[in-house]
Amino acid sequence: MSIVPLQVFLFVALGSLAGAQVKVAVLHPLLADLVGKVGGERVEVVDLMGPGGDPHKFEPGAKELRQAQGAQLYFVCGKGLEPYLPKLRDAAGAQKVIEVGETLPTLKAEVLCDHDGHAHTHEEIDPHWWHSIDCWRRAATRVRKELSAIDGDNADFYRKRASQVRKELAGLRQWASAELAKVPPESRTLATAHAAFAYFCNEHKWKMLAVQGLNRERIDSPKFLAEVVDAIREEKVRALFPEKRSNPKILKTVAEGAGVLVGKPLIADGGSSIEEMFRYNVGVIVGTLGQK
Repeated sequence: MSIVPLQVFLFVALGSLAGAQVKVAVLHPLLADLVGKVGGERVEVVDLMGPGGDPHKFEPGAKELRQAQGAQLYFVCGKGLEPYLPKLRDAAGAQKVIEVGETLPTLKAEVLCDHDGHAHTHEEIDPHWWHSIDCWRRAATRVRKELSAIDGDNADFYRKRASQVRKELAGLRQWASAELAKVPPESRTLATAHAAFAYFCNEHKWKMLAVQGLNRERIDSPKFLAEVVDAIREEKVRALFPEKRSNPKILKTVAEGAGVLVGKPLIADGGSSIEEMFRYNVGVIVGTLGQK
């Protein structure tokens, strides 16, 4: 029987420890992007929803929980987006489920609603904090703290990476502000399919107008749509922006009635890259509204 030299054994053992990963499950692809950037090679990120999922409808099942088996942390958006969290906490352990949004500013969106065919507005908590770059900068700090709490030996590694992420996001924020400044002040109303952009509009001092609610409720009574058209005209909206999962028929009806353009679809709930989402959305908005 051959004997492995002690030096070789220690080298292999220490190398294995150095490459050891913290397993983390996330329930939104943009969170996967952030956690991957902060965690680097020290963290294995399991994205349970994937870039094509709808966070308003997704709920992890047995298949996803098997993929997450062994995860030391679950990062979720919070702010009421995931109504299944009590069940997830029972399955994973309450201490493992981190609601990133709970420490971020909360906005309420003024939503147009159809009640007995009549339009009225009311406020709902908007869970779409991922449309604020400043929220992402705060979220990077939260992720860094949570990873450091369970992997203290690599706390400095996470701190340096989170600092770099925050720096990159600050640059993205400056770029977005400079681009959006190209839109004339009188055109700075963002009219969209559903109320997903309150954080975006708040960050850049724009108005928001949404045809549908926070969850893309189906709203198509003739009286309601007529009142939505009136609201768009009153706000002097120049374009209505659909989303990749919105009902194009309703939006086309409203746009034709109001006599406004239909812009390219915005990314509201999905995507796999924070930077790509912001650069795409800002580009579409400025490309449409920055021209007379």
